[in-house]
Amino acid sequence: MDNIYTIIPVSQFTNAKTRLSPFLSPEERENLLKAMLKDIAIILKQFVDKIFIISKDKNVLAFAEELGLNTIIEKDHPKTINLKASDNSGLNIALNQAMESIKNKTKKVIILPSDIPLIGKTNIKLLIEKSEKNDFIIVPSKGGGTNMLITKPLAIDMKFGEFSFKRHIEEAKKNKLNYTIHDSFYLALDVNTTEDLGEIMIHGDGTKTKEYLESLGINVESIHGHERLKVNRKIK
Repeated sequence: MDNIYTIIPVSQFTNAKTRLSPFLSPEERENLLKAMLKDIAIILKQFVDKIFIISKDKNVLAFAEELGLNTIIEKDHPKTINLKASDNSGLNIALNQAMESIKNKTKKVIILPSDIPLIGKTNIKLLIEKSEKNDFIIVPSKGGGTNMLITKPLAIDMKFGEFSFKRHIEEAKKNKLNYTIHDSFYLALDVNTTEDLGEIMIHGDGTKTKEYLESLGINVESIHGHERLKVNRKIK
């Protein structure tokens, strides 16, 4: 049995990161997501036994294979009416499917999104070592979400959706898991807005994501207003 696997759910490349529209075109948003996946894969390959991408999108699965990652074809699952909407989301169902397929092959699993390109700026090795003594490690995202879980496969019901951080903690308590909260600026930074792109430009040296944003002529400046950063783009 392997020590630790990673599961990364990816919905599709088409219309990825719509909140960045019209700042980035659909093709640019797809390429941005590909760059972020590259950054995640480069780091995690150093520390985990296998990385799995689960998706319904054939293009996503093909790209994952290009990166040397394992793939799981997400099934169509009928919704169960006695679950809350967030519990019954396609994301949570897909994660359960992925964990079901690997539950007898690994001791622990890392679950994380596809849009945290600064993952290399934090100490993943330390988190994995902590997971040997803790049943459950959770990394919060901005806005009350969850950007990483490390736990035994199927140890809790997945609660991704609105305010998932608190709901995942409740699940850990309910299942009497020894849990640790790990706060990390870099892991909390999932890329959804133009201001997030600015943070990548500031903190993302050495990443494929910053390299790609620079190729688009994107730059950032500090401002004193409602938003802290102003992200600009040079017209080529």
